[in-house]
Amino acid sequence: MFQLFLGLLLLVFGIFLKVTNDPGFAKSRRFAWMFIAIGALSLLGKLIIMYQTGELLL
Repeated sequence: MFQLFLGLLLLVFGIFLKVTNDPGFAKSRRFAWMFIAIGALSLLGKLIIMYQTGELLL
């Protein structure tokens, strides 16, 4: 469950970096796609693992 929360947090932070205009995050904005990709892949991977082990019922 923690991995789902962490993946979602990374995804939200990446989206935040992509849309923010705050000068404090100016140097970190180039990492936005990396955070979005890591968060999305982490969520997708955990959901697939949960489905295959029977923990996630659709």
